[in-house]
Amino acid sequence: MNKSFRGKLEDGEEELIRLSTNNGLTGYKIIKFELMPCNPGAQDSINIVKICTTPRDLIDQYVTFADPTLLAAGTVQNTSSYAYGEYNVIVFDNVTINQDIYISNKDYATGEAINYHIEMEQVKLSENEATVATLKDMRASE
Repeated sequence: MNKSFRGKLEDGEEELIRLSTNNGLTGYKIIKFELMPCNPGAQDSINIVKICTTPRDLIDQYVTFADPTLLAAGTVQNTSSYAYGEYNVIVFDNVTINQDIYISNKDYATGEAINYHIEMEQVKLSENEATVATLKDMRASE
C-alpha cells in the first residue's frame, strides 16, 4: 500500500509529516518526490527542498549528502522564460523509516513558495527491523 502527501511550503517553512505509530512496526520508503513552482513562469526562483528525519535548526539552501538525517533533496529553478521550471530530485531509496519526517523549503532567489508531492511505500516491519529503524533515527539526530 502506498501513501501520498502533498502540500505547499512557504520560503523558510518546515512541515512535519506524521508517520510514527505506537508500535513502530509500520515502515515507509520514499518512492516518489516531486516539486512544482506555485506560480510557474511568473517569477524567477531557486528553491531547495529537503526531507529529513529531524527538524532543522536553520532552514537554508545548503545540502550535504553526508547528513545522516537527509532522506531526499530537490531543487527547482523557475524562470519567466521557462514556464514549468527545471527541477532535480534525489531520493535515497534504500532507507526505511518508521518515525515522523520533516520537509523544508528555502528559496534563495526571491522567497517563493513551492508545491510538493511525496509518495511512500508502506512496509510491514518485524520487531527487529522496527528497533533498527528507530535506533538509526535516534543515532542520526545526535
